[in-house]
Amino acid sequence: MDHSSLKVIFMGTPDFSVPALQRLIDHPRIEVMAVYTQPARPAGRGQQLKPSPVQMTADAHHIPVYTPKSLKRDADAVAVFQGLNADIAVVAAYGLILPLSVLDAPRYGCLNIHASLLPRWRGAAPIQRAIEAGDTQSGITIMQMAEGLDTGPMLRKESLAIEPVTTAQMLHDDLSALGAKMIIAVLEDIMAGNAPSPESQDDNLTSYAAMLKKEEGLINWADEAAKIDLKIRAFTPWPGCYTTGADGKRIKILAGEWIKDPVTATAHAGTILSPAGDIACGQGIYRVKMLQPENSKAMDFKSALNGKKFAIGDQWGVTGGVTGGVTE
Repeated sequence: MDHSSLKVIFMGTPDFSVPALQRLIDHPRIEVMAVYTQPARPAGRGQQLKPSPVQMTADAHHIPVYTPKSLKRDADAVAVFQGLNADIAVVAAYGLILPLSVLDAPRYGCLNIHASLLPRWRGAAPIQRAIEAGDTQSGITIMQMAEGLDTGPMLRKESLAIEPVTTAQMLHDDLSALGAKMIIAVLEDIMAGNAPSPESQDDNLTSYAAMLKKEEGLINWADEAAKIDLKIRAFTPWPGCYTTGADGKRIKILAGEWIKDPVTATAHAGTILSPAGDIACGQGIYRVKMLQPENSKAMDFKSALNGKKFAIGDQWGVTGGVTGGVTE
């Protein structure tokens, strides 16, 4: 069997997927014969249809692009995919369920670039859930796709540290680059006739990374400061974390840190304690560095304080006797 080159279908949608696609395009022995991505979506104030980052990359290189709304319920779309006669498909944050008729179509099946150390954090939001849970490491798993949700055998894993300052955006960018490097290494092994040996996942070690919801960004100041810090870093930039000021207006919390000492403020949770941005929490203190008041631009805490957006002693997150979801 000829392994000297590969005809590849790439399937991906967001920014995370672009470095892998670019590495495939640049490889001299890989032909990206087609790209599958989600359809263009309305975006911006004008709600103009905007193609995905993956489609924009493919268009720039004149690669045929397919944008089916579904592959599970569209027999014609499946037939087109099968008719491409690809050697392998590479999937990275595509966002559509692939039926068995698609998974089995390429000669070597479909490989997925998954942004976690499987079987931990199967599912839609592995980057954010890893930070939110306080994990100290994340990574990339290259896996052979099966019908279940991220259940297939693993071909290669590499880890990255999650530092105390790591945000979801930072981890996203690092994992995106790592995944691009790793998929090339796996494909080169296949072309050399040294395909990695598949390793089954231990289902007893599974955890699920549920899709993010905007309302999860509401800060409960009655939580521990360390937990609030994890949430803010996990949800930066999306869906973002927010609270309400004493005037009831929303304030986005963009960056800060928890004060790593045993001091716990005696003030009510959510109270502004100092000009440095210290906020009383259920346990410990969280220091807000950057924020965005409603209908304002992003600014540091001191600028917002000087601009009379709020005052020391104000209590954030209180509506009708409730602080961030906890009754006072």
